[in-house]
Amino acid sequence: MMRRLLQPFWVLLAVIFLIEAWLWDHLEPIVERIVAWIPFRAFKQWLSERIDTLSPAMTLIVFAVPVIPLFPLKLVGLWLLANEYWVSAVVVIVLGKFVGVGVTAFIFDVTRTKLLQMAWFKNIYEFIMAMRAKAAELVQPIKQRIREMLRGDSDSWSSRTLQLIARFRKSVHEAR
Repeated sequence: MMRRLLQPFWVLLAVIFLIEAWLWDHLEPIVERIVAWIPFRAFKQWLSERIDTLSPAMTLIVFAVPVIPLFPLKLVGLWLLANEYWVSAVVVIVLGKFVGVGVTAFIFDVTRTKLLQMAWFKNIYEFIMAMRAKAAELVQPIKQRIREMLRGDSDSWSSRTLQLIARFRKSVHEAR
């Protein structure tokens, strides 16, 4: 009974986790392009050389520090929400999220080998990767059902409704 009640919570948590993973995967190449466009490649090389001289524990500090300047941006977003500047708040929060994930992906790319030398960090990293796979596995049947409904392959009421809407839209477009 309790498991059935918690199922929507776990699916929601898995979806949030997968959105974060998707952002990570898709922002890393964008950050790489920005690094190639702006002379960050030299900075990345310089940072890699400095990190090679650091211990894994000091590398953890290098990994954690870029997140600190983003905290005031989140506070600005909360202030904007509290003062009902909805659009500005959403822009600031989304921008902060993208910048945070992008910078973290960039720094993690540079510090990964050193960080994975620490057993506890490696265990956490492997746990997160396992959770990512589990979240994808949990959400996959739902994604498949949504795809089937959108294609109209299913025989459920929602699929029939979507087919009806598609036919209606087609008839409206043909009438124009």
